[in-house]
Amino acid sequence: MTASGRVDEVGVRLVFTGRVQGVYFRMNTKEEALRLGLRGWVRNLPDGRVEAWVEGDRRAVGQLLEYCQGDIPNAQVDMVDMEEGTISGDYPSFEIRM
Repeated sequence: MTASGRVDEVGVRLVFTGRVQGVYFRMNTKEEALRLGLRGWVRNLPDGRVEAWVEGDRRAVGQLLEYCQGDIPNAQVDMVDMEEGTISGDYPSFEIRM
């Protein structure tokens, strides 16, 4: 059981490398995360990568990752760094950060 009291929930930091800025990657990620019932945020990094913090059902996080790696038009994800962390419960929804 997690800190949020839910079974099989995870908190994951994702960093996407590739053609992920200037192609509506963050907006598409947010829309898909909301559709999947996930919480957290996504933002551009100064070095051209995109970082996300995602909390929610483990399977839904996997579906989001799969979506980001192949279903966002004009984007090309070359690499994803993934690190599991502690669910904070601080995010009621999913947002784009600047």
